[in-house]
Amino acid sequence: MPRVAAGFPARDPAPGVIVECRAVSKRFGSRLAVDAVDLEVPPGLCFGLLGPNGAGKTTTLKMIYGVARPTSGSVRVFGIDVAREPRKVRARLGVTLQENSFLERLSPVQNLTVFGRYHLLPPAEIEARSDELLDFLELRSHADLPVTALSGGFKRRLAIALSLMNRPELLILDEPTTGLDPAVRLSLWQRVRELRSEGTTVLLTTHYMEEAERLCDRLVILAEGRVVADGAPRQLIRDVLAPEALELEVAPEDERRVVGDLDGVQRLRSGRRLMLYVRDAAALLETIRHRDDGPARDPGSVIVRPTNLEDVFLALTGTRIEAGEGGAAAVDAGAAA
Repeated sequence: MPRVAAGFPARDPAPGVIVECRAVSKRFGSRLAVDAVDLEVPPGLCFGLLGPNGAGKTTTLKMIYGVARPTSGSVRVFGIDVAREPRKVRARLGVTLQENSFLERLSPVQNLTVFGRYHLLPPAEIEARSDELLDFLELRSHADLPVTALSGGFKRRLAIALSLMNRPELLILDEPTTGLDPAVRLSLWQRVRELRSEGTTVLLTTHYMEEAERLCDRLVILAEGRVVADGAPRQLIRDVLAPEALELEVAPEDERRVVGDLDGVQRLRSGRRLMLYVRDAAALLETIRHRDDGPARDPGSVIVRPTNLEDVFLALTGTRIEAGEGGAAAVDAGAAA
């Protein structure tokens, strides 16, 4: 698709699309952070934007909510050219950034009140909306404490509450649960599901592949600023890899001796961990164990499991996400024909 200059003449948006990016690129000096990205986010879905660190996820989000301008290409949200009318777009969306931003000495209730005034909401609506969000994000017990006294989990809940104050049509969540304990993460997942069921469109970035697989109706995977995959999580898993995975702990120099050639078997490596993708992983394990030239293996070092989204991510980007660390570690990744 040809590149289009930002600020192109008004036209009707693509039908049924909340976010529409066309050939969007962004340069920082000589570095190309986003490279001709095409993206469509339909209404009412949880849409994931995944990729390793430096893939261009946050830069793409910034162009969508109007903080950064594309070097080339176009971004429309609600059919509005974001580069030309960013305030009109931001009035209809909510954004939860990676870093929390509060008035630390104020309480959650006071922060919600300030944010409501920012959106020019009437006092009665601010009070009613604050009350709803305290219950929705389970903040009632800490509503009057200063933000400095809140745990990381409660601060994250408050950050999401602030982004919902204006009843946004589009909610952007940039790594909303990184660093949170599993119980808080599950609670926030439920809140996202409820918002989606009520018709809010959610645009999510995350380093947790389980989070993306559970929450996202559809997702895009970025690598080096480009889209390398687009589709529903389960569909991507079916399209990219065989349905079952056999994980073995085997050093690279021992791989051929342990598993043999295995022509036609897709394989990926992460450190000492070798993943083999087939239709019947248990049968493959028995084949490997009964090789005449293969050593006996400790069953504790073997895992048979369904293929998941992290496997797909590894296959497409050459990177395995280290969930909880807020980053990713590069690995050797290659698939056999």
